[in-house]
Amino acid sequence: MQRIKLLVEYDGSNYHGFQWQKNAKSIQGEIETAIFKLIGLETRIISAGRTDTGVHALGQVVVFNTLSSIPPDRWSWALNSVLPEDIRILVSSLVEASFHPRFDAVSKLYNYRIYRPVIGQTMVRNYAWCLSEFLDIDLMNEAAAYIIGEHDFASFCASGSSVKDYVRRVSQCYLVEKDAYIDFFIEANGFLYNMIRIIMGLLVEVGRRNIPPARVKEIILAKDRRLASITAPPNGLYLLEVKY
Repeated sequence: MQRIKLLVEYDGSNYHGFQWQKNAKSIQGEIETAIFKLIGLETRIISAGRTDTGVHALGQVVVFNTLSSIPPDRWSWALNSVLPEDIRILVSSLVEASFHPRFDAVSKLYNYRIYRPVIGQTMVRNYAWCLSEFLDIDLMNEAAAYIIGEHDFASFCASGSSVKDYVRRVSQCYLVEKDAYIDFFIEANGFLYNMIRIIMGLLVEVGRRNIPPARVKEIILAKDRRLASITAPPNGLYLLEVKY
């Protein structure tokens, strides 16, 4: 038995998230179907994390076990030959049987994109949050600094989550404005349900000058989701890298 690791890139626009669903298209479902086409056996994959409907990935990590004779480094080529074009296997490799893409991860790095101009929104609407209004990026970065560190992020967790521990450690959190985009980067040892999108929504309110940056600290300490403002749409979110 071999354990195969895949580095996966996908456009989440046409999928109802990563996780397999009975009556909807998912990234997991497409990859498992592709494996079945190659070896004729139902195979379950394990991912580093679940992305929501419309969320994209440049560096998702998955593993699966197989007795197939396909060489580990050739799985990427083989799967790409049967996968839809909006899902690509960038690299495939052999890993230890004990490797787990989620439990062994040290941190995950995400990017959230905001598109600024009015012209071009039709083309990028699935890949960024289109906001042509004024946003004060200096205030947004001042607010983002309060996110860094180990905190109870209950205020930034959507309802429906089953987790009991809301403490996460954020190692970097900042925004960069370049050309048509504002790019938000955040890295942490783990994320709660919709945590990044809720943080992004709050930072936009700060950028609109509706909320002072120091209010972010108060919202963290309050541990109350009702105080953390809107949830940013999913289409601007990208899983960039899972670090081990």
